[in-house]
Amino acid sequence: MSRVCEVCGKGVLGGNQVSHANNISKRTWLPNLQSVNAIVEGKPKKLRVCTRCLRSNKVVKHVKASKAATA
Repeated sequence: MSRVCEVCGKGVLGGNQVSHANNISKRTWLPNLQSVNAIVEGKPKKLRVCTRCLRSNKVVKHVKASKAATA
């Protein structure tokens, strides 16, 4: 499973980790992805979405109806 947001396409970034002694090694920055049940084309679907998309309401979350609410 790839580490890419299914809404905006944000993915893994790479670069250098630099220590205080200026030693350099490769590192990666991972996006903060969350699994969310969202409504896509009128049907619920499970998506991996970054928190930026969740916070900016680019995703409409699907809320399951509880038994207490339907009774």
